[in-house]
Amino acid sequence: MDGRRDRAAVAAGCRDRRERLRADLAASDHADARFAAARLGLGALALALAIGAFGWQRWSGWWLLVPGLAFAATAVAHARLLERQTHSRRRLAHTDRALARLEDRWQGLGVTGAVHLPTGHPYAEDLDLFGAGGLFDLVCTTRTDAGERRLAAWLLAPAPPGEVHARQEAVRDLAARDAFREDLAVLGPDVPGAATTDAVTAWAAAAGRPPASWAPVVLVALSLVTLAALAIWARTSTPPDWFSGALAAQAVVGFWLRPRVRRSIRAVEDRAHDLRIAAALVARVEAEPFTSPRLRELQARLHASGAPASAEIRRLSRLVDLLTSRQNQIFGPLSVLLFWATHLAWAVDRWRARAGRHVGGWFDALGEVEALSALATFAGEHPDAVYPELGGGPPMLHGTAVAHPLLPAAIAVGNDVALGGDAPHLVIVSGSNMSGKSTYMRAIGVNVVLAQAGAPVCAAALRLTPLMPAGTLRVQDSLQSGQSRFFAEITKLRQIVDLARQTSGAGTLFLIDELLSGTNSHDRQQGAAGVLRGLVDLGAIGLATTHDLALTAFAGTLGARARNMHFVDHFEDGVLRFDYRLRDGVVSTSNAIALMRSVGLDV
Repeated sequence: MDGRRDRAAVAAGCRDRRERLRADLAASDHADARFAAARLGLGALALALAIGAFGWQRWSGWWLLVPGLAFAATAVAHARLLERQTHSRRRLAHTDRALARLEDRWQGLGVTGAVHLPTGHPYAEDLDLFGAGGLFDLVCTTRTDAGERRLAAWLLAPAPPGEVHARQEAVRDLAARDAFREDLAVLGPDVPGAATTDAVTAWAAAAGRPPASWAPVVLVALSLVTLAALAIWARTSTPPDWFSGALAAQAVVGFWLRPRVRRSIRAVEDRAHDLRIAAALVARVEAEPFTSPRLRELQARLHASGAPASAEIRRLSRLVDLLTSRQNQIFGPLSVLLFWATHLAWAVDRWRARAGRHVGGWFDALGEVEALSALATFAGEHPDAVYPELGGGPPMLHGTAVAHPLLPAAIAVGNDVALGGDAPHLVIVSGSNMSGKSTYMRAIGVNVVLAQAGAPVCAAALRLTPLMPAGTLRVQDSLQSGQSRFFAEITKLRQIVDLARQTSGAGTLFLIDELLSGTNSHDRQQGAAGVLRGLVDLGAIGLATTHDLALTAFAGTLGARARNMHFVDHFEDGVLRFDYRLRDGVVSTSNAIALMRSVGLDV
């Protein structure tokens, strides 16, 4: 079946959904206008009835109940409509983002993940994992920082085969659950950036000290005494003698407790939005009837406290909402007499003492579900992608029609790769400028990263053993550190060799671009031969690209352990053209002079 046609069908379905959502929003906008007009009309009717009843005394004031009740019912229905509108707008925005990915105009619209890029990583920069237009930008659809971190960690560290198989099964399960994945993307209030679960976890783990059992009783007694004095004053028009003493006692106790109460309230109120998002997402995860063992295990971890995590988080969210009510102008003064904030702060402390130690586990499980859901979204939007076969044994990577997932599907060209096993351990790729050498290596590297994260890959087939990629595709000089490009390259080569030594080469995939191009031909040939021979002798597998055709002769010195392949180009009507197809052997053409002349250089 044609994968591109499948992806076109997914995009068409996404466009249909977008049009339905737009139509629903247009209809709800008309309904919103009708509700507003109705409320205005009912308000005018109530005003007219009030004038007739109390100004002209033409009819009973009880008639005001009719527009009053109608206004209240209209306001409730209007509020529900506005809530549905907000939800529909979020779903429309989610659909627009999905369509942007399907139409290959997603670059820079998602989460770049630059904060997750570690210094000196073997392949993260070389393979464009982070940044605008990077793999994380394409794949990340998480709502929480826990989900972002989990997804980034999976892309940065290859998982063993057993873990990969478990993730693949979970991704397959989630890929068939479009409604669930959409709900994860839109439930809960909007926040700028990812919901911060780290701060909530740290706050909850530092469990507060619940008050002594007698303390709430004392506060209730003080409040009752003060309220009783107010009741007596209201009935007799004279305050009792002990009223001032009761107020003074409340003031002293309130002033003594105030610093601790304010710290507690400020900490939990700062996390109110994140808690509401977490509660909505966790509840949705708990309710889904998963079939994957990994997803069921994650659901079980959400009940570690003995109660559903969503119920526990909602309890905390309700306490935060009740705290907010003290800011009401009418209820505010009464809340002071009731020690409202103090009682709720103590209730929050009791919640932390009971459930706080489980919060980290809940958010860790939620983050893993989000990361799996992100990979499942990638799978759903790439129906032509396949799940790779990951096994044990000596280093091996065999793939058919491996294409770069960050390139538009209409122009991405798939090429085969065969390293290790019965195939050579080293492939030297020659070819002219812009012929596709670096893109070919990046396509292999990015798909290996996806494969070992548990995602499907952009290929017709892919088989591999556990591999740690390491590359030199993004080597640059540094003015700040005083490093030339050549020094930066040999430093990175040393990192690759050290990695191969540490694992005895059993899991190293090297991707070396334009090997030692920054030095003279003699040193380049001698140095390249030493580096490549050393990596192959250590058991590593990989590719090296070069413009220097003299380096291609080195493959013959390794016998069956090395192979030459190349990309070609040709000029047609004064335009340099490429087919980006990998061929056997050494390139026999060069385009450098023609390319310089094509841009107007006199060479």
